[in-house]
Amino acid sequence: QVQLVESGGGSVQAGGSLRLSCAASGSTYSSTHMGWFRQAPEKEREGVASIYSSSGNTFYADSVKGRFTISQDNNKNTLYLQMTSLKPEDTAVYYCAASTRSVWTPFRASDYGYWGQGTQVIVSS
Repeated sequence: QVQLVESGGGSVQAGGSLRLSCAASGSTYSSTHMGWFRQAPEKEREGVASIYSSSGNTFYADSVKGRFTISQDNNKNTLYLQMTSLKPEDTAVYYCAASTRSVWTPFRASDYGYWGQGTQVIVSS
């Protein structure tokens, strides 16, 4: 039902910023719960930020609070993750995900049925 394409990854120095984008198509974007996950080498995939699309309510992992901001542009069917004050431990492949569940937990990966291919973020010290 939903197709997702991420962009905006790259390599930056610690303290720098990046903005990730996720273009959604196939279903009504505004009625879909969205999230960003990341996976570092040798580590489990973890939730970073999520948004209850219909209301705009947002949720963040403790590790990124105050540094990352999730937002959406319904006119463009695009989800964003603005990342500032980046740290080396933020290095990971970042994935955009979509959920169509009526009952939804922000960082439970099994609640998301659609995933993008990922975009690499590298933060050097």
